[in-house]
Amino acid sequence: MDSAPYFDVPLNLPHAGRVARRLVTYLQRDGRGNTAAAATAAELVELLDPYYDSDENPNRTVADKVRTEAAQLGRRFVDQVELDALGHDLLGQGVRNLFECLELGREGATISLRAGEDPDSMQRPR
Repeated sequence: MDSAPYFDVPLNLPHAGRVARRLVTYLQRDGRGNTAAAATAAELVELLDPYYDSDENPNRTVADKVRTEAAQLGRRFVDQVELDALGHDLLGQGVRNLFECLELGREGATISLRAGEDPDSMQRPR
């Protein structure tokens, strides 16, 4: 079991949608808007878009299904970022934030490093 510190945040699909949009923006800004990672980030945005303007999650059954799908897409995104060497600190922070919003903070604290988050970043949990 990984004992690294992490932020334990309640499920927040609206904010996860905002973070997904940031991931797309970061890749576009980096000139990486036509990559497999960018396509997966766009899938995340599409999945989370119905909750973007809301202040609340949908009912728990729907929320759990969306959370599971979003986590799978997030893992695929990180695989693609790693494979194509697209990672950097800001992108990694976005990945960690996404997983935190999905109630998967422990996984996010680990997987974000693969997406380029600086392990010594002041933004990381201590």
